Amino acid sequence: MTARHQPLPNLNDVDLRLLRVFYAVVLSRGFAAAQRHLGISASNISVHISQLEKRLGVRLCERGRKGFRLTDEGQLIYDAALNLFRATDNFRGIVGSARGKLVGEIHFGFVDAIVTNRALRLEPAIAEFAELAPDVQLNLDISSPQELVQGLIEERYHAVLAPQLERRDFLSYVPFQEERKLVYCGRDHPLFKRRDASITLEEIAGTPAVARSYMTEWLMSGDLKLMNSATASHMESVALMILSGRYIGHLPDHYAARWVASGDMRPLLEEQLSYADWFYVAHRTNENNRTALAFIEVLTRRAAMAAPPPAARARAPAR
Repeated sequence: MTARHQPLPNLNDVDLRLLRVFYAVVLSRGFAAAQRHLGISASNISVHISQLEKRLGVRLCERGRKGFRLTDEGQLIYDAALNLFRATDNFRGIVGSARGKLVGEIHFGFVDAIVTNRALRLEPAIAEFAELAPDVQLNLDISSPQELVQGLIEERYHAVLAPQLERRDFLSYVPFQEERKLVYCGRDHPLFKRRDASITLEEIAGTPAVARSYMTEWLMSGDLKLMNSATASHMESVALMILSGRYIGHLPDHYAARWVASGDMRPLLEEQLSYADWFYVAHRTNENNRTALAFIEVLTRRAAMAAPPPAARARAPAR
């Protein structure tokens, strides 16, 4: 007996809204995490996903005590939705171009703790683009360098800004600005009141440290490795661990400046343990969205105002 399948539905505005809810859930890796992004409750998100599954006739994801997981069919639908949204954005861009306007959405990703980097001057670039394209919705997202590159590959971002990005042949990289990092300890740490001259690199290597969760195996110059006894996913959580007085750790100097000024932190062996990261703007080389290209052009023009990165630079970690 031949199995009967319900006919495929024609997409309407409701379906597109449901697909965008599904897209947000996948990006957030679960219903609860998607609440803040969507501005609706987890129960409402569940209703929307169930409606979409009924419309499409497939189960999109497993949810429950074992956590959120896409089904094979859900992965196919997610990939198709990504292509659909991309095509929609391109269409809107083409229509806007025909009208002489920049329209649509821009998705821009970057690492955390850059707002205090006054040398980066990202704010003027955003202001310039907002004036150039007032009808464009600019969406900003914070993530790790590895996740930002993956987002470019999956076409979730039009452009990203981060230091030491993983190199891919199909991505273009433009040096943007430099950031200096130091190793810090908190006021209640045993090293805080000691003079640098009395502290050795071996002692630093044997002191409990907090590391970014995606760079725990990084070696400093001279193959010095910190004793990573804790991990943290963002700069704010690294700062919190340092301020506890139980751990040392890396922070950008501009980000730590407030605590250094208040006497709550100090850098350790500044001359020996400091290093520099260059920030890069990255985007897909085959990008053809007119609005995205205009945004990238603003960023790269700002990047050209900075001095070029030195040809030889001490090794720096992925952030």
